[in-house]
Amino acid sequence: MIDRLCQELNLRGMLDVLRYGITDYGVRFKLAYFKPASGLNPETLALYNQNILTITRQVRYSTCNENSIDLLLSINGLPVATVELKNQFTGQDVEKAKQQYRRDRDDRELLFQFKRRALVHFAVDPDEAWMTTRLDGSKTRFLPFNQGYNKGAGNPPNPNGYKTTYLWEEIWLKDSWLDIVGRFLHLEQDTIKLNGKSAKKESLIFPRFHQLDVVRKLTADAKAKGAGQNYLIQHSAGSGKSNSIAWLAYQLANLYNDYNARVFDSVIVITDRRVLDQQLQDTIYQFDHVAGVVQKVDRNASQLAEALASGTNIIITTLQKFPFVLDKIGELPKRNYALIVDEAHSSQGGEASKKMKEVLTVIDLSRSAKESGGSYGNEDEDEEDWVRKSMLSRGKQPNLSFFAFTATPKPKTLEVFGHLNNQGQPEPFHLYSMRQAIEEGFIMDVLQNYTTYKTYFRLTKAIADDPQIHKKKASKAIARFLSLHPHNLAQKTEVIVEHFRQCVMPKIGGKAKAMLVTASRPHVIRYKDEFDKYLKKQGYNDIKALVAFTAFIDRETGISYTESDINGFGERELPEKFETDEYQLLIVADKYQTGFDQPLLHTMYVDKKLSGVKAVQTLSRLNRTCPGKEDTFVLDFANEEQEIIDAFQPYYEQTLLAATTNPNRLYDLKNRIDSFQIIWTSEVVFCQGITNG
Repeated sequence: MIDRLCQELNLRGMLDVLRYGITDYGVRFKLAYFKPASGLNPETLALYNQNILTITRQVRYSTCNENSIDLLLSINGLPVATVELKNQFTGQDVEKAKQQYRRDRDDRELLFQFKRRALVHFAVDPDEAWMTTRLDGSKTRFLPFNQGYNKGAGNPPNPNGYKTTYLWEEIWLKDSWLDIVGRFLHLEQDTIKLNGKSAKKESLIFPRFHQLDVVRKLTADAKAKGAGQNYLIQHSAGSGKSNSIAWLAYQLANLYNDYNARVFDSVIVITDRRVLDQQLQDTIYQFDHVAGVVQKVDRNASQLAEALASGTNIIITTLQKFPFVLDKIGELPKRNYALIVDEAHSSQGGEASKKMKEVLTVIDLSRSAKESGGSYGNEDEDEEDWVRKSMLSRGKQPNLSFFAFTATPKPKTLEVFGHLNNQGQPEPFHLYSMRQAIEEGFIMDVLQNYTTYKTYFRLTKAIADDPQIHKKKASKAIARFLSLHPHNLAQKTEVIVEHFRQCVMPKIGGKAKAMLVTASRPHVIRYKDEFDKYLKKQGYNDIKALVAFTAFIDRETGISYTESDINGFGERELPEKFETDEYQLLIVADKYQTGFDQPLLHTMYVDKKLSGVKAVQTLSRLNRTCPGKEDTFVLDFANEEQEIIDAFQPYYEQTLLAATTNPNRLYDLKNRIDSFQIIWTSEVVFCQGITNG
């Protein structure tokens, strides 16, 4: 029996063995029982109550030495988590615990082998908690498992004890811990392409605190109140929305109230993420080992109507079918539905957005305009506006609960779907702020190196006028910027290309890319012409630009333009092509201005007036992290600094920008260096003499 258990653990992994047991000579052994969704089967509930959870101190795990782990968490004798505890009073903190895992915990030891034994490893001190699911020596990556404090990282003060008390008082409690192991942890498989070959990479996903928190709070509220509620979830980029949505969809589909009746007959997920349907299929199959729980509706309205009427557990469809979903739900009053809307629908413009707008314009146009204060024809409106107006036009439907995930909710959306706080103000049901995502390292702070061209111009002039600057060397670096006042596209093109070559190209190991945001589709065409002319004139062969826009006819020339004609390949190929080393710059108008995730994007040149949520969404194209990406840069030709600060304020309350960049900071830095008495002026002069000679 023990030999068979070890074989299965090595072959299938601890998670799968815990959930589905093992078979030895035809005899089935269950190794853990998870809490049933309802109380309809008392026998299953009785078996669940017989689980034995243990915490063991100072566990020696090696046959080669006497090393021990501080805590080991086990389910029915099977190890599932290790914990390293540190105390600042002894001069050690959570960083020391992380280093201990990286340096002293050999991942070849059986307890630490990925998947096969312990599933997660916690580094904990009185203030913070971090975790990882894979030990990999110095490359081990820990993720925060903190509650967040003042809309930022960390944990709030605890008047009754340590800040991390929630771990043993909430997370590691029997019901909570078995719920995490049974209905959250899952194995994710990614296909990685390298040199024309494909390989599978496995990752074990353990929920971050805010993911666990939002799913539990949403399901608890839905269980208590039933259908007919609206929930707005404001989760920043970097929050892991795909996993949050997958967990929420599965748990809503299996949610029962106190009377053992299903709360929702079906869960509908509205998304344009191509990977989410497969991710949902894979994730839910790991939980239940039942195929067909998730149905993708991508053909026509009759397919969707059939899925809704038949009570398919989880339905995935696109935003274009959103109005039809609302109308069909209204025709099925005896069935309750949960509707999850994923913000990633506002991705890349183009035909999807155009079709959805046409649908929403036709359906109930006059009633919508009357009841929601306008028509669908406003070019400034986006999918979020259309969703809100489509909901308002049909009124509240008592058999529908609406769960909307967005990083940047508009005030009107918050007003309609937000929950009232103690002061009577609407706010999101759950928040994971931009500030917290930045402080926890999941996204970049795009305002850290934001500057307008006016500021950039003043800085270069201040440097040029400085008597201590070597004039010959300085003039070569900045003369272009001083001689140009960017009134026209040709001048701006020169500024952009030269800045990119001098400042951006070396970033991210030489792989950095940039985006130019223009005011219109004709501007995209003219900028592309200017770029091609300038690059050819200068003989630059190391920069190539792509364009992204929806097809149009230029009113001035009557010429028809398409993205594929200019780029030389189809629209769908652009993201993959842009990722290659062949292309460095992407020129856009509205398309790809929002929802485009390319971690190698380092710099943005803005030649378009931006305000409000559009400014936040646009600049946020830079915020994705990747190895080697240490900062970002924005050079803005069209906006004022205060306008951008005001735009970011609702989503990141501590956005701060210096009024200007001051060259004196260089001298401050020089003074600090001089104070260490490492570099002597005489040596610097001597070296300069050698160089000049």
